[in-house]
Amino acid sequence: MSPSPETSVPTVDELEAQERRLVFRRFTNDDAWALGSLLVELARERGAPVAVDIHRAGQQLFHAALPGSTPDNDAWIARKRRVVERYGSASYLVGSRFRAKGTTFEESSRLDPDTYAAHGGSFPITVADVGVVGAVTVSGLPQVEDHRLVVEALERFLGE
Repeated sequence: MSPSPETSVPTVDELEAQERRLVFRRFTNDDAWALGSLLVELARERGAPVAVDIHRAGQQLFHAALPGSTPDNDAWIARKRRVVERYGSASYLVGSRFRAKGTTFEESSRLDPDTYAAHGGSFPITVADVGVVGAVTVSGLPQVEDHRLVVEALERFLGE
């Protein structure tokens, strides 16, 4: 997790650097279980009312709904994951790129906001020499906190 204060918002450059760093050598079903379990553990330690989801190649490999999460979180997960699948980048980074251009994803993407949400919390699962194979997604906190929780789990999982 970035040493920045919780109130700071990561820049597009910082978000792009995270994506370059957080790359897997491989990503198996067992990796999905271990990463998802780590996310659940981190969320439980903080009392975070989140849902956690990991998809690879169109298949849900992990899902957990912690106390306080709701069916709305599952809908947000699906919408944020679709952004990762379409753009190959973190949902927060996609939204940040639009904001950096002085607009919003909703105004300028020409995509249905009921289907896509460029809000923080979904991060691409990228395998070296392969590319994006899936997404790990959290929903239930403010978007920058959802994003930070996923990044922290990826950093720990990948040994950073």
